[in-house]
Amino acid sequence: MTLSWEELIVDCRDFSSLSKWWAEALGWEVVDEDEDGVELQNPDGSKPTLLFLNVPEQKSVKNRLHLDFVPDDQAAEVGRLVGLGATRLDIGQGEQSWVVLADPEGNEFCVLSARLTTAR
Repeated sequence: MTLSWEELIVDCRDFSSLSKWWAEALGWEVVDEDEDGVELQNPDGSKPTLLFLNVPEQKSVKNRLHLDFVPDDQAAEVGRLVGLGATRLDIGQGEQSWVVLADPEGNEFCVLSARLTTAR
């Protein structure tokens, strides 16, 4: 048996606004949009996609699952994301090599330090 990761669902209060924010943050494209939600995909066509759906409740606790991103330049990327509307968070992580941010609806994600790539 094999599983393929198709999409990640993002519960939110305003799927239109939040999906536009993430599309800008990631450089991803809208591949499906209707009155129920918006789906984003990497322009290279890879999976998983992100599907934004409205829920009635506000976010109230720390995410149990979050996304980690590896930029070429951590400081520049954090600055760009904050400029788009992300906020820096202190969730008790202390001094670490990653930066914890939240999207405009408070969903946490991390921007890691740059990684050296090696051929495999």
